[in-house]
Amino acid sequence: MLIKLAALGAAGLAGYQFYRKRRETNEAFAEGEAGGPNFAQVRNAGAEATATGDQGKWDAVDEEVDESFPASDPPANY
Repeated sequence: MLIKLAALGAAGLAGYQFYRKRRETNEAFAEGEAGGPNFAQVRNAGAEATATGDQGKWDAVDEEVDESFPASDPPANY
């Protein structure tokens, strides 16, 4: 009987900690910009927005693939 009660208490504690962590995460998303804390890490599409700025090395397909990210569909003219 005592073992069952201890197991129930441990499960309740784990459930409460999960609920509290989930609630804190949701509040952080609500306070931040759309997309959550990683939103600022997203860059604009196109070669000019890359860190290296290699505009001359991109063709039309490269541009369309970059613009479609994070979608899984490739451009129609690959």
